[in-house]
Amino acid sequence: MHASMPFRKKPKKLISNIVLLAVALFFIFPFYWIVTGAFKVQNVAVAIPPEWFPHAPTLDNFTVLFKNPVWRWTFNSFFVAAAEMAGVCLVASMAGYVLAKKQFPGRKIIFTLFVAAMALPKQVILVPLFTMIADFGWIDHYKALILPAIGWPFGIFLVKQFAQTLPGELLEAAKVDGCSELRLYYSIVLPLLKPALGALAIFTFINAWNDYFSQLIMIRSTPMMTLPLGVATLKGEYTTPYGVLMAGAAFASLPMIVIFLLFQKAFTQGITMGAVKG
Repeated sequence: MHASMPFRKKPKKLISNIVLLAVALFFIFPFYWIVTGAFKVQNVAVAIPPEWFPHAPTLDNFTVLFKNPVWRWTFNSFFVAAAEMAGVCLVASMAGYVLAKKQFPGRKIIFTLFVAAMALPKQVILVPLFTMIADFGWIDHYKALILPAIGWPFGIFLVKQFAQTLPGELLEAAKVDGCSELRLYYSIVLPLLKPALGALAIFTFINAWNDYFSQLIMIRSTPMMTLPLGVATLKGEYTTPYGVLMAGAAFASLPMIVIFLLFQKAFTQGITMGAVKG
């Protein structure tokens, strides 16, 4: 009777694998369509029925794409995303650690406000944020994209939840040995927060790279455009060069793939934090 159990489990496992494969293909297909479309001429890119694989691939779309200041747009996107990633990780690591391990009046209220802020869509605060940035004279500048995003409530929430799992005995022992608060944070807390910060780094970089809405509102000049914003401007007034747009989208997706591969180990550890209790 027990010997038949593995055979009963095999159909369920096979079905679950088929379902997971179907879901994976469903989510991968748009990316596949963009990449293959980048090598199609205009009439083939919009043909019905579609050409699932380019029979006569061409690099003309990339030639047209790089006639624009794409490298400048790419630099802008990298600079904004990297600066925002570093700022969010720094602020979130400090704020999350303090909210998790320090006792002070109003700690729970402050954390509740951060959680409540996560429910606010960006469009709600756009008008006062734009007015403030305009008063500061930051419109069409890197500061307009980087500084408002540094205090990301989700980042503080993520790090705070992970910091709660840090052993309090270790922190107390460091204080007894005469470790200053700054040294405690830099030498002990920060290394222990690496899994959470790795996941947060990916989330922040992708969020900053794809933040088309804020970039559209805050940026005015072509040299200051980021890559998603610059690619969107390639759409013509009367025609839409789908092949060029797909080439731009494929090119813009490469940095995100590289960032994920670099932080993949920390990312998988970060998203499973708290799943196992010691």
